[in-house]
Amino acid sequence: MPEHKAKDFLVGVDLGGTKILAGVFTSKLELIGQAKISTKSHRGVETVIERIAHCVHEVLDECDLSLKQVKAVGVGAPGTVDTEKGVAIFAPNLPAWKEVPLQKQLEKALNLPVVVGNDCNLCTLGVHEVELKGKPRQMVGMFVGTGIGGGLILNGQLYLGHNLTAGEVGHMVVNVDGPKCGCGNRGCLEAVASRTALFRKVQAALKAGQKTVLTDFLGSDLKDMRSGDLRKAIRKGDKLVERIVLEAAGFLGVGVASLLNVVNPEVFVLGGGVIEALEGEMLPTIIKTAQQHVMGGALKGVEIRASRLGDNAGITGAAVIARSKSKGRAG
Repeated sequence: MPEHKAKDFLVGVDLGGTKILAGVFTSKLELIGQAKISTKSHRGVETVIERIAHCVHEVLDECDLSLKQVKAVGVGAPGTVDTEKGVAIFAPNLPAWKEVPLQKQLEKALNLPVVVGNDCNLCTLGVHEVELKGKPRQMVGMFVGTGIGGGLILNGQLYLGHNLTAGEVGHMVVNVDGPKCGCGNRGCLEAVASRTALFRKVQAALKAGQKTVLTDFLGSDLKDMRSGDLRKAIRKGDKLVERIVLEAAGFLGVGVASLLNVVNPEVFVLGGGVIEALEGEMLPTIIKTAQQHVMGGALKGVEIRASRLGDNAGITGAAVIARSKSKGRAG
């Protein structure tokens, strides 16, 4: 690696319900190294914050760098985030996370400038700035993982809304009689089409006596199930898993159509771990369903695509806001 001067790097962190991913970027947003550890949210807020700091130290060590060479750290946190104060207000997939002063606590732990944003807003920003080179003036991002989140780019800028909470696409209600969501409502897109929802449906079907090849390589409790296991099962001809995945894709398509009708973007990007693992199985159904539910003429010239950044979209967007913070333009 060529020599770099002090304060030449940015760190982007993606805090998820199950994992913490950190990446080191150059000031030109080139990713040079990353590290991943489990979140262990059940251990409490303080432990998670300690683990975020640990992950930052780990990725810098991996890149043979020190904190002194970092300009700023950006963090994407799930749920509702006050980006101005750096407070995680509410996170459905992180128990006990209410009004957590994440920015303040991490700045104390790392002795570096920290800026915090909603994780899926930042995924959208990362795709827009790096993958799409900042070109689309209007763009929607939808990211399907443990939960479902998203973001809006309007007139070339990330749109946060009046209360800084815009982009919560996973909490559109798509089935009023559907299962309860972590946010407290029923039938949210997240409750019927996230990884959590997919796994819950598979396990419920198994408990009801239905058969799946997943038990052949995961055991009867499906304890260590991953999104990639669903793809593997479908490719082995598992009709149960295929039905559950396609049903979720249909709900996602309805959500995409609704957002296309409201926002009318140039580009609609889907990402997250579920899409990354199951793009071939889900994307055709998502697009077909969206086409069936969108207003006439609203799809003309609109591109619906899967992100190529994959799991790195969040850390990339976090690096974008870290760069803005280091230039005095946080958020």
